[in-house]
Amino acid sequence: MKEAAETDHVIELRGLEKTYFTSDGDVLVAALKPLDLDIPRGQYLGIMGASGSGKSTLMNLIGALDRPTSGRYILDGHDIADLDDEQLSQARGRKIGFVFQSFNLIPELNIGENVEVPLFYRGVPRMERHRRAIEMLERVGLGDRLGHRPSQLSGGQQQRVAVARSLVGQPSLLLADEPTGNLDTATGRAILDLFDELHAEGLTIIMVTHDPRVAKRCDRIITLSDGLVESDEVMSQVEPAAPANR
Repeated sequence: MKEAAETDHVIELRGLEKTYFTSDGDVLVAALKPLDLDIPRGQYLGIMGASGSGKSTLMNLIGALDRPTSGRYILDGHDIADLDDEQLSQARGRKIGFVFQSFNLIPELNIGENVEVPLFYRGVPRMERHRRAIEMLERVGLGDRLGHRPSQLSGGQQQRVAVARSLVGQPSLLLADEPTGNLDTATGRAILDLFDELHAEGLTIIMVTHDPRVAKRCDRIITLSDGLVESDEVMSQVEPAAPANR
């Protein structure tokens, strides 16, 4: 990977586009139309939009889970759009932490082992993995549950494990896709309070949400429609709010 350029932005997108084609080469859908976007270091960005608006496509591209049809993607000073699969996987593992609506924990592993997984794939020695997992679980209030399996925890506790796993590799960016979607109101509020703490500590967070009250936690809200940015609003006042679901 080339040497990173100095930048105040964690993400710079230039003409980023994603088009899906049929087997005979015809355009099936332009899921994301050419998009330019800068995300400053330390920003808390909300992405909103109706189903089919392009928000999942954008998150997959930012998360390096999919490749753009065209355009440039600069992550933490590195242009990653043209990386090969191995390099892209390395960039994803080192630079990005993920929190999903469905937690995505491995049921056969205890929560300490779940948190260690990203470090295992990076070749971090076992004792160091264990130390960092304990540290992160204590950070999210689950240091006393190290040996528990995911099935022994509540939904909110499982999401806290997922947050610990996303942070253990010290990423430049946290991506959260409807992180309170499977949680009750009080538990969802606790997860969002944790995100507020992480943001206050300087972590860059991008969160997809359908709920305007959740989005008001963010510094900035982008709304997508038909693959285009419909609005880009910097919030003058962040208003903590509980998630509307349930």
